[in-house]
Amino acid sequence: MTAVHSAPRYASNDGVKAALSAALGKMLVDAHEEHGEILLTVKRDSIEDALRLLRDEHEYQQLMEIAGVDYPQRAERFEVVYMLLSVTRNHRVMVKVTASEKTPVPTVTTLWPNAGWLEREVFDLYGVLFDGNTDLRRILTDYGFEGHPFRKDFPLTGYHELRYSEEEKRVVYEPVDLPQELRQFDFMSPWEGADYVLPGDEKAATPPVDEPKTTEKPSETGAGAKADEEAADKVSAAAPAEGDSELEESAPEPTEDREDRAKREGKTRETKSATEPKEKGE
Repeated sequence: MTAVHSAPRYASNDGVKAALSAALGKMLVDAHEEHGEILLTVKRDSIEDALRLLRDEHEYQQLMEIAGVDYPQRAERFEVVYMLLSVTRNHRVMVKVTASEKTPVPTVTTLWPNAGWLEREVFDLYGVLFDGNTDLRRILTDYGFEGHPFRKDFPLTGYHELRYSEEEKRVVYEPVDLPQELRQFDFMSPWEGADYVLPGDEKAATPPVDEPKTTEKPSETGAGAKADEEAADKVSAAAPAEGDSELEESAPEPTEDREDRAKREGKTRETKSATEPKEKGE
């Protein structure tokens, strides 16, 4: 028997953006569709009210994920992205707010209890504060960890390293010490054009040649009839091989001759007795 579900197998975005934009009203900052999904940007202070409206009146029952994004060049460098799922409509929307290091985002643990751990992840990795979260502790990094590793200005090697010390027989933390200048990321791409001079760029300052040399006539290239005549001349005219010589009609007589060896007896091969010639009379 075929089961019939109320939720469609493939949900369409037709009319969703207009309906949600009208419902959010002044709380909405921007709404657009990208990569087949509806993205809604709302005011940071209104995030709790906006998500409650989407949950209660538009059937987006589940909070699937909270993610962070870092844009260091912006005044409010962080984006907090809430991903909602409507089970009854089989549809997803993404709601975003912006924040800085000093502007906390209202918590949504009052709407979904699982938001507590998700907000702790964003706080741990990006340093975004959530106002109203009563258990805002690190959740992925180790105890005593300094910094937030998903920020773009956080060095790839970190500030401290963890290793097991054979001398102390325990795990120890030590500052990372690198001999190279790999500690800071300046956001400059050599392909897009850096402000500083890269190795090898000093060659580009060499002025170009005023008049490139060209060969308009064959005489300037060294080719021509005279060059062909010189090439046809013999390199060494007095060489014996190039002189006139008469070839001998017959092969020269051999300088040494000997009688044919007698056929060896037996089947022995590659031994001293077999390879040495026998004396006459043996």
